[in-house]
Amino acid sequence: MKFRKRNPSPEGQATDDRRAPAAASPADATEEVPSTGPLSLAPERAFPEEETKKKGLWKKLKRGLFMTHTELIDRIDAAFDGRAVMDEETLEFLEESLIATDLGIETSMELVEAVRSSVRPGQTSDLLSLRDMLADQIAILLLDAPQPPPPGPEPLITMVVGVNGVGKTTSIAKLARLYRDRGEKVVMAAGDTFRAAAIEQITLWGSRLGIDVIRQQAGGDPAAVVFDALQAARARNARHVIVDTAGRLHNKEHLMAELAKIGRVVEREAAGWQQRTLLVLDATTGQNAISQAREFTKTVPVDGVFLTKLDGTAKGGVAVAVARDLRLPVLYLGVGEQPEDVVAFNARDFANALFQ
Repeated sequence: MKFRKRNPSPEGQATDDRRAPAAASPADATEEVPSTGPLSLAPERAFPEEETKKKGLWKKLKRGLFMTHTELIDRIDAAFDGRAVMDEETLEFLEESLIATDLGIETSMELVEAVRSSVRPGQTSDLLSLRDMLADQIAILLLDAPQPPPPGPEPLITMVVGVNGVGKTTSIAKLARLYRDRGEKVVMAAGDTFRAAAIEQITLWGSRLGIDVIRQQAGGDPAAVVFDALQAARARNARHVIVDTAGRLHNKEHLMAELAKIGRVVEREAAGWQQRTLLVLDATTGQNAISQAREFTKTVPVDGVFLTKLDGTAKGGVAVAVARDLRLPVLYLGVGEQPEDVVAFNARDFANALFQ
């Protein structure tokens, strides 16, 4: 019996005079003036104008998932090499192959069980049909995670959380550019006052993208930064306020207190605005990202996930584990280092890109 195989394809200072909730010295006054320093950013890249939006997004997704797709297809092909019949031993090899791509043990077992229930005794192996079936099942798992409510007409405040090193600040810049390109006004708040480099980096992104950044000196009060950002957003009729936060999960009590204080400022100054908390995870860490997410959800309520660095790993299957095991929707995918390298998550497109 010959198997049919597909070849893997190649992804300001606020205008309101009211005081912030925490006292600040003149040196800590909120400002919008971009600073210059040793950090540098690569020149922004543009895709060809003739690409349609849909085609461009699909190409980004395929490029971002290329390593995961290749690893997954190679392992499935190897599992069925020389096996003409879909028997129990073949299914065991399939389960091992899926686990190896960071889909997670329980997710892989569930996928194989779905295949097993659809296989007739003695049925011949058909890799094309199998891959289509797995794509369908993965899309179902992804869609089964609770989904965020649809956006309303009110401005949206996005709190971005995540440990240092996962690409949090760059992800904020990608979100800001995505909204800017939709014609929506954005304000970014440099709420990670614990690290001077974080303030400088987000300021550089703001200067590059033409987006206002509200900031203080390092060591300032994050809640004061958010206060001024909300005033600036209201004065400028902004649709989005994106808030960077400190990545100090090892100090849960401090993080919880900091986010709670910010929450009180938001409730007082922006009552009625939409709010959400977005957790940034690094896909290259595989199952460690799941453990990290579990710890964060114990500390703060999380509404969705931004999965970064997909283009540099074969562990993109972790997105499925996030949805199935943690019951968290994946909302955005980072598929490169440039600010345009972001894709709004679509379950069916993601599943198809894994297997087609």
